Parts: sequence; structure tokens; C-alpha cells
Amino acid sequence: MWESVSTEDKYPEPTSRRRFVKGVVGGAALSAFAAAGAAGINLTTSPTGEGGGLIEYYGVNVVGGPAPRPMPQIPIEIDDEGNVLGVWPPVREVTRQGETVAVAQMRLGDITYSSEWFQYCGVETFPGLEPTADRDNHFRYAESSQYDWQNQEVSPGDPVNVDDFADYRTWGNEIGQPGVGKPASVTWRSEGADAASTIPVLLIRSDRIGQAARDDAWLRASTREGFVAILNKCTHFCCVPGYKIDPASARFDAENEIYCPCHQSVYNPFTIIRQSFVAFPRPEEDGE
Repeated sequence: MWESVSTEDKYPEPTSRRRFVKGVVGGAALSAFAAAGAAGINLTTSPTGEGGGLIEYYGVNVVGGPAPRPMPQIPIEIDDEGNVLGVWPPVREVTRQGETVAVAQMRLGDITYSSEWFQYCGVETFPGLEPTADRDNHFRYAESSQYDWQNQEVSPGDPVNVDDFADYRTWGNEIGQPGVGKPASVTWRSEGADAASTIPVLLIRSDRIGQAARDDAWLRASTREGFVAILNKCTHFCCVPGYKIDPASARFDAENEIYCPCHQSVYNPFTIIRQSFVAFPRPEEDGE
């Protein structure tokens, strides 16, 4: 499913310093960007760092609340030991506005997948999303989790393995329907990072994803064995949503969905759509 560029997204102000801000760019300003076309957007948003501009991507569909667009999906691969990893595109150099810059970019399925998918909510400043950063692509369990199974069966920093989700067809925690999908709070490309620059990811294994991948070329290219991964930053005000972590989600018919308790945005983790947004470029480092 294709939808046009969002004109109501909320972004932090671009900055050369690494900081996390819930800034706002008004819808009218973004509407002006959209009217100017992709070339104008790129010229407007790309002078200080790599990337930015109009980005097409895949993400989990918004089905309720004020979130203006999907949270972006992270394509998955599984290694020979059953460890689950996020795909990081190969790095190459491109010329933009007369300057040579490094970009992490590849053709995957029917779209160009790049690090620019994740350039919103201040995440574009995180070291792990620097195109040339030498990072571990394994998904690793987060330091804290609201899932009892994760706290009891695995340790923070452990790589995620398929075997950890052997009971995904029956797993439940008394929120919503059991057997819909088994979740975990994980991180990606964040080893050695402080808490402020840890990339939060929601990982879910579900038969709904595995079944959808049989008939969907993108899901066949981007998911494995029923696993789907999402950059877990709400596109409304950059909060961290959850899947089956808040009993109050039932009041918004979101007990089987991804629910953001800050402003009640709801995402369907099993409906992946194609959309676009105006991404911030990565800021230049201090002193450059």
C-alpha cells in the first residue's frame, strides 16, 4: 500500500550536537516542502550532513491516535547459529551538492533501503546509525524489559536467538489474545553506547508475519521465520511504545497492537505499508 508524504510529522530541531529533543516542525512548513518537490526538499534539508530529504520506506501501519506515519521497519537476517540480526546496508560514496559523502544504502525487494529510514526523533545523531560505524548488527536484549519471560530466561546484552521464541505460537501475558505474537525489547548497533544513544527496537515473532510473507514480496525480502523488527520510536512525539505491555491498551482496542501510552497512538505490527517522510540529515560532528 502506498501513501503520500506525511505533512504532519513532528521532528526535533536539527543540530550539530548529539541531543534528544521533542521539537516540532509545523504541518504548514512541511506542506510547503512537499509542494516544492523532492529536489527542493533535498536542497533544503541536506546542507549540514549526510542524507535527509524525501525518503520512501516501509513501516508498521498507524491505526489509531495522533501518530502521523508508520514507525520504520528494520529488515532481518538469521545466521547459521540461529541468531537474529538487523540488516545494515553496505556503505558507498555518493556525490551530493558537490560533496562526496558516505551512505549506507542497498536495493532490497522493491525499494532502496538505507540508514536514512531512521533519521527522525533525534536518532539521526546516534553513533550506531553513522553509515560507516563498525557495529555489531545482532539484536541484543535490552537492559530493562517489561516482559517477564525476557527478564527470567535471557540476560541483557545476550544476542537474540530463534530458540528463545520457540513458544511464540502459544505465548501470552494476559494482555490481549495469547498466541498472536511473542515480543522482546532489544537494541541494535548500540554496543558500548550510553543510554541516550541506544537504538530501541521492538522485535516480534508471529505466524501472522510468516503467513503474510508468502504473498508479499517485501515481507519475503525483509522478514525471516515470522520475525519482524521495528525502530521503536513513536512518530508523534518520539516516545517508546510497547506491544502487550500496558493493560490500559484495551480501552483503545490496542491490546493486540503496538500502543504508545503517551498520547494513545496505535500501530498494527502485522500490517506493513510503504510511505514517505521528510528526513533530517545527520548533523556534522562538533568541531568539523
